[in-house]
Amino acid sequence: MEKFDRGSSLPKQMQGHWTDLDDPNSELIISGGEVVCFGQTVDYDYKLIGDDDGAVTVSLKIDDASNEDNFQRSNVTELVVTPEGDFHAYNTRFASQFVRKEA
Repeated sequence: MEKFDRGSSLPKQMQGHWTDLDDPNSELIISGGEVVCFGQTVDYDYKLIGDDDGAVTVSLKIDDASNEDNFQRSNVTELVVTPEGDFHAYNTRFASQFVRKEA
């Protein structure tokens, strides 16, 4: 996985406006390096981006190790686009599949 700062864009496959497959009122918006999930901007310091057997993965991280547990529980921290094109976001407390929001 390669480390990128917050200002660097997330992968193009993740860019855009998404809704939770099971709850269309829950949204995920990715614009450049900004991530807004369930109406809250994720305040992260850097990201790790990789490709794992065709899956594009992003891990959102913070520099403050003493606050890591709270960060992991309070924010979406992992984003994955599977080789089949399914988009998943999760953290230590939840996991959701997202689909592109229809205009």
